[in-house]
Amino acid sequence: MILKQNFYAIKLKRNILPIIFLLFTIGLLLFSNSNLPAVKSGLTLWATSVIPSLFPFFVATELLMHTNIVNILGKFLNKFMKPIFNIRGEGAFAFVMGLISGYPIGAKIAINFRNNNICTKEECERLLSFTNNSGPLFIIGTVGILMFKNSTIGLLLFITHLLACVTVGFIFRFWKKNIHNTLNTKNVNPNYTKKYVKISNLGEILAESINSSISTLLLIGGFVVLFSSIISICKSSGILNFIEYFFTPFFNLANLDTSFIKPLFTGFLEITNGINVISSIACKKLSINIILCAFLLGFGGISVLLQVFSITSKSDLSIKPYIYGKLLQGILSSFYTYIFINVFPFFNFDI
Repeated sequence: MILKQNFYAIKLKRNILPIIFLLFTIGLLLFSNSNLPAVKSGLTLWATSVIPSLFPFFVATELLMHTNIVNILGKFLNKFMKPIFNIRGEGAFAFVMGLISGYPIGAKIAINFRNNNICTKEECERLLSFTNNSGPLFIIGTVGILMFKNSTIGLLLFITHLLACVTVGFIFRFWKKNIHNTLNTKNVNPNYTKKYVKISNLGEILAESINSSISTLLLIGGFVVLFSSIISICKSSGILNFIEYFFTPFFNLANLDTSFIKPLFTGFLEITNGINVISSIACKKLSINIILCAFLLGFGGISVLLQVFSITSKSDLSIKPYIYGKLLQGILSSFYTYIFINVFPFFNFDI
């Protein structure tokens, strides 16, 4: 009997993904009426928010990769990056661009570094753990001003996001520390040829940068639409109601409003939708809304995780440091936000 149960367990494990995909397809058919508006909403979000905010940064990043700016940063910032993050100075480019541009530029640069043999495998995995972040345009502009209607809240979330990011980077300086992997020309992507931008080849490189940026944006758009459908199916099928019922006792025990359960789960899947709902929940202790949003901003959501995974799959880098790093950053972001709210009255918005 035990052998039979083990056999069924192994068979279920092998077929779990086909089962999930089949259930998703059935959900699309059964809840098509509610799913269609969700898909349109996802496309609108991608077209009106994602493309305008990310496309210029994607093109700028691609163009900068064809200059010697990475080498210049490496020379000047090596004395800071090496002792703090155990990464050579060139990694500062991924850190800065990932911080000011937003998801998933930091991960994209880390993969480029690996493919172009700028950093070792271990250094690129350390970069993955902390350089893929929400940008100030999204945190201060979208979350602070548009959602919370308060730029100070956006500033607070960005400060704690930055502090958590640096903390994770420092902690992950010990990732595979005992492995001393030097740069090797055999590790370079054989299909890649370094081209420095000049007047003579500006048009060619600009076209390549735009094509690469559009390809990445289409990938992101696909994930946005896909997770809009998944969230819609979860709502229509009653899965969100079941999750709320299951977690209600835990929230009551922690003296938290149970109305946060559904948007938290939604944000765990896709941060924009979750944060939008959390910010609109009326609560005397607004600090709870802010702290929960800080966690989601630090973690990034499953949607961003899969975006990064789709990029890392084109290299030999492990996705594990990214997963561990983002979970840790979410926890640290909420912790730092809690500290700031309770230590500095300027950041306390409780009634």
